[in-house]
Amino acid sequence: MKTGTIRTLALLLGMLLLTTAASPGTAKIAPDSQQSWPAITLQLVTGGLQDPVYLTHAGDNSGRIFILEKPGRIRILKNGVLQPSPFLDITGKVQDAGEQGLLGLAFPPQYAQKGYFYIYYTDNSGNNRVARYSLGDHPDAADPDSEELILRLDHPVHDNHNGGQLAFGPDGYLYISTGDGGGGGDPFDNAQDLNSLLGKILRIDTESVNSGYQIPPGNPFAGQAERRGEIWAYGLRNPWRFSFDRQTGDLYIGDVGQGTWEEVDFQPASSPGGENYGWDRMEGFDCFQTACNPDDYTLPVFTYRTHQAGTCAVTGGYVYRGPTQTALQGIYFLGDYCSGQIWGLRQTSGGWQSQALVNTDLNISSFGEDQSGELYVVDLGGAVYRLQAQPQAAPLDHQRYLPFVHRSR
Repeated sequence: MKTGTIRTLALLLGMLLLTTAASPGTAKIAPDSQQSWPAITLQLVTGGLQDPVYLTHAGDNSGRIFILEKPGRIRILKNGVLQPSPFLDITGKVQDAGEQGLLGLAFPPQYAQKGYFYIYYTDNSGNNRVARYSLGDHPDAADPDSEELILRLDHPVHDNHNGGQLAFGPDGYLYISTGDGGGGGDPFDNAQDLNSLLGKILRIDTESVNSGYQIPPGNPFAGQAERRGEIWAYGLRNPWRFSFDRQTGDLYIGDVGQGTWEEVDFQPASSPGGENYGWDRMEGFDCFQTACNPDDYTLPVFTYRTHQAGTCAVTGGYVYRGPTQTALQGIYFLGDYCSGQIWGLRQTSGGWQSQALVNTDLNISSFGEDQSGELYVVDLGGAVYRLQAQPQAAPLDHQRYLPFVHRSR
């Protein structure tokens, strides 16, 4: 997300977005006339939320969906009904101006037995925290006084580029996205500094110790002088939502651009880590401000232009692996925060394909998955939608405007 977004302008311009076979700058696009793209629709699941920024599940077979509100609350959607009492309310501890706030939530493997979970939030000093909280006396209520600090991320002067995603990977380790510390052009050069935790994807082991964390021995910089062992990948500006493909284990990262390109980065499940995604030496496929050698970096698999037809900031999503939407199988869905555009991205034997799928009037703050793998779209305006394929999906006419999805109020 970026501060200073002019919502009205974004909505008006977003309606004019045309379908394109691939956005300008997309990498390795492979023609594949045998595969059509599904037509997408969004079904309202719930409204009544305050600045929702994320959605996930606990993996405990309860069917509950947990929704983060940026000011500092976690809400529960249970049997399709938004519960009136928050699962957790720490609004007194959270600074939520601009891009700050309660930003991430992850439940560990075997949560039902462990009874604790992890959050990522901006504290009242403007620094970011990864903290562990425990359940209270009821499964729908956490103990707000149970905080255990896991990791403190000191943030420079600026209040933007906080990252904030948490997720347990297929290996059982906790992955954390951090922004570069904010300001234009990464003024502190944090993203390329291996002695800084900012502008990175981190990987830590929280489940093999009773408190705190340890560094997995397989981390690429573990034990190296002047390099932080927590770092798994680097060269990121503001990785706003990453996810693992639950079938393949591949990692997808949506990284917000400076002023020209938004991008999606990719790490195959076989990677030993250590990828440098280029920021602030590169933005998308272009050198940023100074000369560079693209061969030194891991380039994105998808880009689109910033500030074109109302776009402003990428929101990374998920690969659909649910049981009900056959037409969506294997497609990675992502969106743009300002324009509400949703794209599909998929890897084929010939390379990557992308397709603009639908325009919405949403401020897409996140995508989310329930336990079965169904996908949801989170609108900062206060609602959650389920992403579905329209019946009898057919290839889109590239010369027509995309359908416009109106939000119910």
